[in-house]
Amino acid sequence: MTTHSAGIHHISAMVKDPQRTLDFYGNVLGLRFIKQTVNFDDPGTYHFYFGDETGTPGTVITFFPIPGIGKGSVGSGQVGVTAYLVPVGSLLFWESRLQAHGVATVATERFGEPSLLFEDPDGLVVELVARASAKQTDWLVPGITKQEAITGFAGATLLSKDPEATVRLLTELFGFTKTGEDSEWVRLEGEADYGNVIDVKKAVLPNGVPGAGTVHHIAWRIADGDEYTTWQDAIFDLGLRPTEVRERHYFRSVYFHDEGRILHELATDAPGFLVDETIDELGSALKLPDWLEVDRDKITRTLPTITIPRGDRI
Repeated sequence: MTTHSAGIHHISAMVKDPQRTLDFYGNVLGLRFIKQTVNFDDPGTYHFYFGDETGTPGTVITFFPIPGIGKGSVGSGQVGVTAYLVPVGSLLFWESRLQAHGVATVATERFGEPSLLFEDPDGLVVELVARASAKQTDWLVPGITKQEAITGFAGATLLSKDPEATVRLLTELFGFTKTGEDSEWVRLEGEADYGNVIDVKKAVLPNGVPGAGTVHHIAWRIADGDEYTTWQDAIFDLGLRPTEVRERHYFRSVYFHDEGRILHELATDAPGFLVDETIDELGSALKLPDWLEVDRDKITRTLPTITIPRGDRI
């Protein structure tokens, strides 16, 4: 077997306020809140998942809301911009909707594609990219129709301390293809129809500082956990150090830093988010893996009460 990834599985970011994050991503951007659980490595804090109606790989943004966390700064060794896919012709709608919610936007273009840049309430840089795609979503919130709704990830921009090494990793390990280059960016594309376009910044910025408003890691899709030994061997062969396989309940994971200090995760498509809830129940209750269930009472006492954003599966 050769190593290969079709594109992004999920992206995980750090934020400060749980409810503010739920309101913005669920009610303003219209993503479905698909899972409320806890950070398995720090069960006293939430771990939130948003995505399309079922949390399809390539649509999932996750958040670690940590009320006491300090403000981070975006820089080298991080994902710079998290980019979402919206239908062609919908950017004026989004500009109006975001500005009505007090969110300043900047219209821009990269490699001929129009997009809209803005910051979430924690300062996380978000981009809406208008790009033709067969991907649709069956989750809608008031004020957003299928003609405007976010369908998944468009991709991401990566800020590397060693851009050439990061490009090499994506092409040689993950099987991405270089499809564009200008004075500022190298564009790489995977085979998926969404979550597959990665732009690596050529300039090396000052080091990023982890904290609220920064991405913790980017996860890449792999189909089957049986392949992990092959992946780990390939990562070792690049002179990098993968972790052991970690059980994340909805997928299994291996983590490693590349030479540009970006934290990457390899995440399996299976079993997915329907393993412990029906499609209609997704996100409605705090879900804990078996090994944390025994501490449910203690855990729930430490977590703030939240109001879940609402929408409709059509």
